[in-house]
Parts: sequence; C-alpha cells; structure tokens
Amino acid sequence: MRACRSARVHPDVATFHPGYTYDAPHESIAPMKFTQFAPAVAVLALVAGSAHADVTLVRLNTFPTARSLPFFVGVEKGIFKKHGIKLEFEFTESSSAQREGLASGKFDVVHSAVDNALAMIEVAKVDVVIVSGGDGGTNEFIVGKNINSFADIRGKALVTDAPNTAYALMAKKILLKNGLKEGVDYRINAVGAGPFRLKAMLEGGDNAAAIMNLPFSAQTLEAGLKSLGRTFDMLGPYQAGGAFVLRSWAKAHPETLERYLAGYIESLRWVVDKSHREEAIALLMDKRKLSRSLAERSYDLMIEPGFGFNPDAKLSVEGFNNVLTLRQEVEGGPKPDPAKYLDLSYYDRALKRVSQ
Repeated sequence: MRACRSARVHPDVATFHPGYTYDAPHESIAPMKFTQFAPAVAVLALVAGSAHADVTLVRLNTFPTARSLPFFVGVEKGIFKKHGIKLEFEFTESSSAQREGLASGKFDVVHSAVDNALAMIEVAKVDVVIVSGGDGGTNEFIVGKNINSFADIRGKALVTDAPNTAYALMAKKILLKNGLKEGVDYRINAVGAGPFRLKAMLEGGDNAAAIMNLPFSAQTLEAGLKSLGRTFDMLGPYQAGGAFVLRSWAKAHPETLERYLAGYIESLRWVVDKSHREEAIALLMDKRKLSRSLAERSYDLMIEPGFGFNPDAKLSVEGFNNVLTLRQEVEGGPKPDPAKYLDLSYYDRALKRVSQ
C-alpha cells in the first residue's frame, strides 16, 4: 500500500482541499490538507439551513475526478443537509482499495465504475448491489507523444487502475479490436487511480496508452499527448459511474440510502443546469485546483449526455448491458442476468422525494 493516497474530505469544513491536485500537468501529486474548524462552528455549519432536525452520516468513497463536482456542490449548497444527510467523502487510490473498503464496512456508499460492483459479486463473492447510474465516464483512449496509431502500442505498456475491471477491460477490448493481445503484444502497468495514470503517462517511457477521463484526459492533451478517440465511439454506450452499496446495508438503512440518492440527484441537477456554468467552473478551479481552461473543458464535456453525466443519475439500460457484455467477452463466464446486480427501487423512491 502506498502512503498518503487516501484523502478524506471532512464533512464539517467549509473549504475543501481534496486529495490529489495539479497546478500544472507536469507537477507531482500532492496529498490533501484540510483544516478543522472549532466544534461549535462545525456544528453550526453542518446544521444551518437543514430541513431535518437530525442528520445521518453517510460515508462515501469515490475517485478524485472532475465528476466529483456534484458532491462538492451538494455540500457547499446544503443540498445533502436539506435531505438529512451529513456527507463525509473520501477519495480512493485505486478501485482495489475501494472495493476492499466497501466490503469491510469502511464506507457506506461507493460512487465508481459499476463494473467494480460486478467484480465484487462475481470474483470476491461480496453481496453488493447497484442502486443508481451516474455518468458515461468521459473516457478517451490517450496515448504518448510518439504514438500515432494503435499499432505503435505494440511492445509497450497499457497503463491501468486494476487490470481486471472497468476501464482496463475497455482498453483491452479496444486493443484486441485493433489486433493487439494482452501479454503478447503489450503488457499491463497497473498503477491505480487517475492521478497515478496521469503521472505514468507524463513520465512516458514504455507507458504508451491509458483510458483517461476528466480532468486527467484534458491535462494529458495540454501536455502534448494525444487522444485516439472516445471510448463511446469505439465501443458504444457504457454505464461507467454509478452508486453501489452492500445489499445488507441498503436493507438496514433504506431511508438513509433514499435520502442520499435524492441529495445526489438534486446536486446533479444543479451541476447540469447551464445557468450555473460559471459557478460550477469556479468550484472546479477551487476544489480540484484546476486551471480555468481545464475547468471549462471538464464542465462542458461532463454535461454532454451519453459522454458525461446521466440525466438525474438514471442508469442507462443499454450502457449497463454493454458493461455486462464487455466483462463476459474479456473475462469469460456465463452470460450475466442484469437483475442480479441491480436494485433501483431506492433510486425510484429518491426521485419521488426530489419531485415533491
């Protein structure tokens, strides 16, 4: 385990300094720093404006991408508090650490590529359930400065998070479609989450290709690397991000889960409302320490349907079926039944809460 890669965003702090920040594409990863206010101030900041006399703590784990914006909005605007949720969220170093944390009860909710839930169910035999959609991933196939085609990746490394889930499976499928087979034509360099893939790609060497999303994909392009295209265009719709939980936790805390999802849906509605564009860009610059150009590009692409956020975090049936098909094609096994992995009843009730 690498030190200082898990970055917690404290729920009682007005100004967040989340885990991995880049002031310029060439800079190294810096661990989070935060300041805790005095207890009385913290309590006032948390409860003020809440529509609920009581708030329930929800521990969320997610990745340090631009798509964390709804969480910052939901806290900054008091949206989660309005729904009775005290949100504490933590950025993960890798999908493996994230899955292990959820399985051990360290987190209540994970917001991540939903293929990680499939891996937990089918490989680790942990009973988790996907409870909402989230986004299409904003993924692009990024290559090094000296790579001009898929053929140029031959003999080099594909940079991934975990080598057997989500975007690594997408990359393997894309390379296979272009005549390149893992272990024969290229090797895997599994380094972890987006900041570490960015670092590896900027270092170059044999690190020839990676699936990257915002803001990291935009940072690579600003640094002179190239995109061979969007994964959406190469593989079709894909349900990337979504929320999943231990099934036992959902059954024990149904109202808490519904209120959390309601807070996320309402926060997401705020984000995709173009009248909030300038404020959203300012939040990305502040909370994710992005330049204005990176924040603008990230925001504009994230609100693009299909490529970015799902409207109201609704799960894409077509996109999820493609997730299942891709896992079967790359990892093998029988054809999966979508109903095995989904319980959208919490989402449906959350949507009604928001509409009230």
